[in-house]
Amino acid sequence: MSQTSSSQLDPRQFKSFAEFYPFYLGEHRNPICRRLHFIGTSLSLLFLLALVVTGSWWYLLAGLVCGYAFAWVGHFGFEKNRPASFKRPLYSFLGDWMMWRDILLGRVSLR
Repeated sequence: MSQTSSSQLDPRQFKSFAEFYPFYLGEHRNPICRRLHFIGTSLSLLFLLALVVTGSWWYLLAGLVCGYAFAWVGHFGFEKNRPASFKRPLYSFLGDWMMWRDILLGRVSLR
């Protein structure tokens, strides 16, 4: 599927996350975008850990802002598409974590 046709799909059409995830990966073809997602998600995980350790709820806000800021810079600055989180927030959130896992496991490349 070309980047153009992937970007023209409406993420709300998918009936399951299993159907959505290939679309999600197609929206993250640019390696810099994937790297920024990986950094943002990793930092969010560290903020979540800081929340658990300190009990300070500010870390939750910091994690959300950090994760989305890195992702949106990747989309608007490098991928040149609109994040699917605007139309499918839960699936996109799950997709971030699945892609992060798949990068760690070597299933998705950062190159």
